[in-house]
Amino acid sequence: MAGVAMKIFENRRAAGVELGVRLRQIRFASRPIVLALPRGGVPVGAEVAEAVNAELDVIAVRKLGVPGQPEFAMGAISWNGASYLNREVIEALGISDRELQSARARESIELERRNAAYRGAQRGYSLNDKTVILVDDGMATGATMLAAIAAVKQLHAREIVVAVPVAPPDLRVKFEQVADRYLCIHEPSNFGSVGQFYEYFEQVEDEAVLATLAHFRSKSSIH
Repeated sequence: MAGVAMKIFENRRAAGVELGVRLRQIRFASRPIVLALPRGGVPVGAEVAEAVNAELDVIAVRKLGVPGQPEFAMGAISWNGASYLNREVIEALGISDRELQSARARESIELERRNAAYRGAQRGYSLNDKTVILVDDGMATGATMLAAIAAVKQLHAREIVVAVPVAPPDLRVKFEQVADRYLCIHEPSNFGSVGQFYEYFEQVEDEAVLATLAHFRSKSSIH
C-alpha cells in the first residue's frame, strides 16, 4: 500500500545484531565503549557491545518537548549539563526562555532519577582518549543524540561513533558534521516515527535496562 512503511526489524535486539555486523567491519581508534540511550537504545546497544567486544553503559539524556506537544523536540539535555537546543523550532514557535527553563527543570528531575537508577554511585565516565559508540533504537529529530554527543565531547573521547538502525535521511549531514562516524542502516524517505519500522516495539522498562547492565558488568568482572 502506498505510503505505508515496511517493517524492517523484528525487534530492537534484531536491529542491534545487524548494527553489530556493520560495526565489526570498522577499525576503531581504540577499544570501544558502547553508551546506549535509555531506555530503547539499551537492548540495541547490548547486541552491539557483544559484537564488537565492548563495555556497555548508558548515557542519560532527555528530550525537551515543545509546550503542549511533549513528543515534538525543541532540544535535549544530558546528565552533565550538556545540551542541544533547536533554535529554529524555538524561534518559529515563539517559545520563551521561561518555557524553556521550565522544560529543562522538569526533565532534569527524571534525568537525575534515571541516572541514579541505572548507574548508582557511579555517576562519572572514564572516556578520555576512548572510542565511544553512541547507540539508540532510531532517531526522529536527533535531539537526544545531539545532547549525548555534546556530553561525550566534554569528557574528551578520542572518537565518537553514532550508530542507529533507522533515521530520516536528512539527519546524515548533521551527524557527519558532529561525529567522527555515522552509521545508519535504513534511511527511509517515508519516515514518520521510529516504531513504524519495527514489528515489535514494546516499552522498555527500567527493570530490563538494569538486568542488561548487570549482565555486562558481571561479564566484565569475570574477565
